[in-house]
Amino acid sequence: MSPEHFLNRELSWLEFNQRVLDEAADPQVPPLERLKFLAITGANLDEFFMVRVGGLQMLAEETREGRDASETEDEDFADSGFGGTPGTDPAGMTPEQQLAAIAERCAAMNADQYALLAELDELLAGHGFVRPDPKKLTSHQAAALDHAFSEALFGVLTPTSVTAPEDFPLVETGAVCVLVRLAPAPPHREDDPEIKAAANALNEGGSRFAVIPCGRAVPRWLTLPADGAAGDHGPGTNAEGGRAFAYLPVEEAVAHLAGRFFEGQTVEEAVAFRVTRNADLAIREDQAGDLLRQMRRVLEKRRRGGCVRLELAAGASEEATAFLKHCLDVEPRDLYLAHGPIGLGALMKVTGAAGFDDLRVEDWPPQPPVRLDGEEPSFEALSAGDVLLYHPYDSYEPVVRLAEEAAEDPDVLAIKQTLYRTSADSRIVAALKTAAQAGKSVAAVVELKARFDEARNIEWARDLERAGVQVIYGVRGLKTHAKLLLIIRREPDGVRRYAHFGTGNYNESTARIYSDASLMTADDDLTADAVNFFNAVTGYSQPQAFRRIEAAPIGLRERVAELIRAEADRARQGMPAAIDAKMNSLVDPALIDALYHASRAGVKIRLNIRGICCLRPGVEGVSENIRVVSVVDRFLEHARVMRFVHGGDELMYLSSADWMPRNLDRRIELLVPVTAEPLKKRLQDAINLYFRDNVKARELHADGVWRKVTRRGRKIRSQRVLYEDAVSRAERLRPTVFEPHKAPTKNDE
Repeated sequence: MSPEHFLNRELSWLEFNQRVLDEAADPQVPPLERLKFLAITGANLDEFFMVRVGGLQMLAEETREGRDASETEDEDFADSGFGGTPGTDPAGMTPEQQLAAIAERCAAMNADQYALLAELDELLAGHGFVRPDPKKLTSHQAAALDHAFSEALFGVLTPTSVTAPEDFPLVETGAVCVLVRLAPAPPHREDDPEIKAAANALNEGGSRFAVIPCGRAVPRWLTLPADGAAGDHGPGTNAEGGRAFAYLPVEEAVAHLAGRFFEGQTVEEAVAFRVTRNADLAIREDQAGDLLRQMRRVLEKRRRGGCVRLELAAGASEEATAFLKHCLDVEPRDLYLAHGPIGLGALMKVTGAAGFDDLRVEDWPPQPPVRLDGEEPSFEALSAGDVLLYHPYDSYEPVVRLAEEAAEDPDVLAIKQTLYRTSADSRIVAALKTAAQAGKSVAAVVELKARFDEARNIEWARDLERAGVQVIYGVRGLKTHAKLLLIIRREPDGVRRYAHFGTGNYNESTARIYSDASLMTADDDLTADAVNFFNAVTGYSQPQAFRRIEAAPIGLRERVAELIRAEADRARQGMPAAIDAKMNSLVDPALIDALYHASRAGVKIRLNIRGICCLRPGVEGVSENIRVVSVVDRFLEHARVMRFVHGGDELMYLSSADWMPRNLDRRIELLVPVTAEPLKKRLQDAINLYFRDNVKARELHADGVWRKVTRRGRKIRSQRVLYEDAVSRAERLRPTVFEPHKAPTKNDE
């Protein structure tokens, strides 16, 4: 395949973020939900710059200097289907070309974000949800701001004078700061000539500068009284008696009152800025005897990473802009102007303000699965057959309950689990501790290298160890990304195994907003494979042959490629052949090439890709049999599901892995078959819905542009239908209960 048959990974990701921004711009979406989508685009870009742009900048610098471009943590940067310059992607773009294209696309997106924020500000203000101008506060609001500044800001914040780059404070990535420009000091009149000369030399450059970092010790937003409701620091009433809520970014408050930090000085300018640092730092495990200590070093180095993006309040003077660019060593293309609050991801916090439910989406409570509704022990339910859960339409509670029941059950002998990311107050982690303290054999494979969760994972891994859990800090050279819970239980007819295989993390919080699939089973083959998997991961044993699952990096790639080739062979023989695949990202050049070959053989291929897609569909003679759609809606699509027609004997799989080099070659992942026909049908019905969606779906075309699906006919919003189906299934399968009327008691009478 030639480079024009591939789309650039970074630009493809930016188009995913644009699809999220399109939801924020959709007038059919409730206003606070639109603000939430806007906040998501800001948070997404933060991580994109920290990781992808940071890594590309390192590669560009190393390539220019002729050094080995292999020090980034994300080794996908070095993957190229065509060799040549390290970091050159399959679409043929060098790191420098990618950085230039990213800067151009992000500048346009930044402008669109703030234009949309202005639109939403006006719309929300009509509902009493206001972000006021600090120069135009009411008397009540000004008094409240003055009080908040005195109590929560003035004594906490520390201005730091800056005369040279080496004086610049080490502000943490993502923290908002205020740059204060002071008028030049009057000539020094000290009698000592040396002191006078030194002081005057310091002021020779004209303006003096100071930086006020607004770190985590101060609130990001200040809630002000509603207009006309003195002393009310929550939703209140405005002058007309309607509801009102006012909030102010802390950086605007500090900039507005900056003069109070510099009594006797003239503040000529106070502008907010924000630094995004490179977080793509490699872990050289071949040189690390103690992974835990190495991870702590990486976290410290990340605090000091170079500046990859400078966000600066619009209207900053040329002098202030030049000063920051010089101190932070920022290229012009890495400067982004903010026409509003800096760090749009922080807006997520204010979208939860009480009293505005009519400005949010309606609640879709997860449905309790009938076979795992807690009425009978989970082990009895699973002994009767496999259970498929499709979250968040189906509740995640059965997964949590399975771990908790195993912890309390005296017949459970052992629990083994992989943990990549989890919630702050995880009930599953608590269950593992309870089980260990009860004397059960408990092992947890904790991935310390889960990016941006490293510090949290270190903390609760240590907590698990203190409770007696055998903790394994992942596998050297690989990230453990598989989602597996295994329970060994003693029963009257012998020892039996139970397992949960998932496509998402063991995180009760994200399970309410991520679309994922769970397979819960007592199948002998699958649970035997789970035992072999843990033996290979936790010990020194060679990976054993599995009965039915596949694992990366030892067989998953080969199995998927084999399944794709088999569909192509059947198509050439005139047999039924089709592939449906749902995943987060499709990047791997080899599998994309295999899909192109299958398309040319006549295989009908449907791909539901949430985010990055480097495959170019609809190209004549290459991919005209491939269709790619993406759905962005209230839930984050996160499930990985694959279906192969296989000559009529359909094969269905769940997986923890996207089709990316890092997942297939440098992570421990699982591919798990789903064999029960009702479960396969439910997954297939869900996949079909995504391709019928004509409300939230976008389709990728041969020119690389995503366009909204505008198919005529009945409006189909896939996530809504999936939720309605879950509700209907729960009601239909829930057993009928006859509840007799009781005779009234004497008290009732």
